[in-house]
Amino acid sequence: MQKHAIVLLSGGLDSITALALAQQQGFSCYALSFNYGQRHNAELVAAAQIAKDYQVIDHKIINLGLDAIGGSALTDDHIAVPDTLQTGIPVTYVPARNTIFLAFALGWAEVLKLQDIFIGVNAVDYSGYPDCRPEFINAFQQLANIATKAGVEGGRFTIHTPLMALSKADIIKQGTALGIDYGRTVSCYSADRQGRACGICDACRLRKIGFQEAGITDPTDYQ
Repeated sequence: MQKHAIVLLSGGLDSITALALAQQQGFSCYALSFNYGQRHNAELVAAAQIAKDYQVIDHKIINLGLDAIGGSALTDDHIAVPDTLQTGIPVTYVPARNTIFLAFALGWAEVLKLQDIFIGVNAVDYSGYPDCRPEFINAFQQLANIATKAGVEGGRFTIHTPLMALSKADIIKQGTALGIDYGRTVSCYSADRQGRACGICDACRLRKIGFQEAGITDPTDYQ
């Protein structure tokens, strides 16, 4: 019987790897992206192309508008994206973002009558975000199975996090072995309209270090 899953697809390095790994595991995939009021739409352009290239069953881009509440350098023009390494939870943290994203994925999963959701969160190189930790994923999975019609009727949702325990270098190595072209992805918090990376934000720093430690040429297009 064919397996199906929803993959959260941001257009970045981690999410394309999660999609490739889901397909490697035999899942036919739906892709879900969000226009949540982030500083740029280059990542959504990348996500749309990735979804097309990987021949997902359907790709939805949901408009959320988290910029209406702000509170993050990614959604509030009054908060600058830092150009120095941050400690603790950085200002690029978007309040409750992964909770909201997974809630939409869970709702779509119920509609599609499937039970598997993939998300490319990582607890090793995760920039200090609390919603990228195993504790959060485990708690959300428990919620999913008690707060839904499908769960109450005996279905069991699984939130797959294939990158959770991997370093950025290990993620890049796995993805490269799967034939992923990381040059098509956008990770930068301050990418321009052409998707070119700034090279100095936390996301760019982690990405650069990952390629260096993996011993693989960085294909990122920098400004």
